[in-house]
Amino acid sequence: MTTPIASLVKPKPDHTRARIMDTAEALFRRLGFAKTAVADIAGELKMSPANVYRFFSSKNAIVEAICQRCLGELEDRAWAVARSRGSAAERMERLVVEILAYHRENLLTDQRVNDMVLAAIELSWGAIRAHKEHMRGVFEAILRDGVESGEFDRVDPRETSRLLMISLVHFCHPVLVAQYLQDQQDLEGDARASVRFLLRAITPKIRSKS
Repeated sequence: MTTPIASLVKPKPDHTRARIMDTAEALFRRLGFAKTAVADIAGELKMSPANVYRFFSSKNAIVEAICQRCLGELEDRAWAVARSRGSAAERMERLVVEILAYHRENLLTDQRVNDMVLAAIELSWGAIRAHKEHMRGVFEAILRDGVESGEFDRVDPRETSRLLMISLVHFCHPVLVAQYLQDQQDLEGDARASVRFLLRAITPKIRSKS
């Protein structure tokens, strides 16, 4: 009996890495980060732990990769909002709501997911810092549009973007979002109101009366 050619084709390394990451993330959510071992991930994939270690040096390395992938997804969504139609103020509000929605979609009220997020933040601090700077750049791009169109005062977009992110951290930091959700507050309503309140500080007075 001839073996089908498809069964002889080895999966590409990138595909295998993605499968390991997907399986690990599912187990972290189901069993919890601390209780999940590389052997559990390998067993779920029907491969040996040694094969997992060919692609990732440790469980921590898997978490870092998952973290970087998630951050990339969020950055793509943020840029899509920044490049969309609408006034700068409208896009800024949509941006913060989009970031908030992303964290809510990831079920951060689930303690097991929250533990994974905390581990990712601790293990991938360099990646987190790079992500924060990337997101600051998205805020800055919208601010620059608003300054150039006259919608905003002639503020320094770079410094103002930094201050906006500090002021809006409750809606952009996954752990703080999780805590906020546990209090059952109207998080999206508060996010929209906060953005509008902050932008009034840089909106020309004639416009702010309209």
